[in-house]
Amino acid sequence: MTTEEKPALTKKDFVTDQEVRWCPGCGDYAILNGVQQTFATLGIPKEEFVVVSGIGCSSRFPYYMDTYGFHTIHGRAPALASGVKIANPNLQVWVVTGDGDALSIGGNHIIHAARRNMDIKVLLFNNRIYGLTKGQYSPTSPPGTKTGSSPYGSLDAPFNPISLMLGAGASFVARAVDTQIPHLKTVLQAAHEHKGFAFVEILQNCNIFNDKAFEHITGKDIRDDRQVDLRPGQPMVYGKEHEKGLRFAHGGIDLVSADEAQTWDSEEPAGSLAYRICQGAEDADVPVPIGIFRQVQQSTLDSAIHEQIQQITDNLGKGTLESLLSAGETWQVG
Repeated sequence: MTTEEKPALTKKDFVTDQEVRWCPGCGDYAILNGVQQTFATLGIPKEEFVVVSGIGCSSRFPYYMDTYGFHTIHGRAPALASGVKIANPNLQVWVVTGDGDALSIGGNHIIHAARRNMDIKVLLFNNRIYGLTKGQYSPTSPPGTKTGSSPYGSLDAPFNPISLMLGAGASFVARAVDTQIPHLKTVLQAAHEHKGFAFVEILQNCNIFNDKAFEHITGKDIRDDRQVDLRPGQPMVYGKEHEKGLRFAHGGIDLVSADEAQTWDSEEPAGSLAYRICQGAEDADVPVPIGIFRQVQQSTLDSAIHEQIQQITDNLGKGTLESLLSAGETWQVG
């Protein structure tokens, strides 16, 4: 499809007739709004989008997107999405999941989708709690979290979704915030443009079971000083006037003035700097990073599969079902 033929879409084109059933005040509403706005700007027909989800509050998403969708089973959304992409490489396949769905029962599936560099986009809504099943602690809940399943405080060491995806070899890793819509849309656009597995952690508030879980990072009166936006090729600056900066030092990260700030390199092959900066404690002086941690180009498994099929077809011919069934040793029943 040429640029001239691309349809002019608006957010309304991606809104369904389904009643949105999230709790009033849930951060999912803001994310839905941001995704619908972003999809409308991509110049892609609605029928080329597929939204795949697992189980959880976030996984209601396909019902609210006027695209093709698939509400799958707990933790298996990356596997189903991989099959969709391989079956039809022209589709834009987006996975919507949560911290429990993706990192607990689905942990195996998401790391292998990242390792294989499937050309799918994964949005992980992280509210550090199991919301749909009424507030149990999740794989990202901080130690000490008191819930119905941990009344005296959770003892588990939580996952850091960013470091997990970096360790799994994801070629695009980013973080955004549910209510910071302009920034969220920028990250979603970059994820769309990336050829390969794109992972976006979205810090999302559950005002019923884990309210203000990220307020110490996202509160309007403090977020300028508590967040640093990692923008490829731009200095790592933060503060109300972008007057502060960060620079990597031996064994740590130094707080410096803006003119001394280090330029962020998201294309570093090893991703070592991305791993270092995502490890900081949230109560430390160093601001919490959002934005794009890693963005490198690698071959994708889905493309490699189709290239291999084409090569074998060129060498051996297209073949038929009859020749396949008759090939090799066969049984003859008399």
